[in-house]
Amino acid sequence: MRTISQYAEFEEIINQDEQIIVKFFADWCPDCSRMDYWIDPIVDEYHDITWYKINRDQVPEAATENDVMGIPSLLIFKNGVKQAHLHSANAKTPEEVKAFLAEHIEK
Repeated sequence: MRTISQYAEFEEIINQDEQIIVKFFADWCPDCSRMDYWIDPIVDEYHDITWYKINRDQVPEAATENDVMGIPSLLIFKNGVKQAHLHSANAKTPEEVKAFLAEHIEK
């Protein structure tokens, strides 16, 4: 997962003409740490999609403009448009993340 560290970089990345996934997290977030234990096999399974992560505390404007209220959250973007948002309350297990991706990733 590539790290986005600046807002301008975030804007450039989400404007790609292919789907991308952005994981919003924070260093202090226990649920984010738990997700890190099991997310890698899912990233490998969806290897055709480029995955990014962004610390909501370091780039707060990206979180604010995309209604990221809880973390971790997974957002899917294409051409600068947020196509889907898996809110933190529904991102607690690998099964929830897999179901979200199965529903929203273009095949």
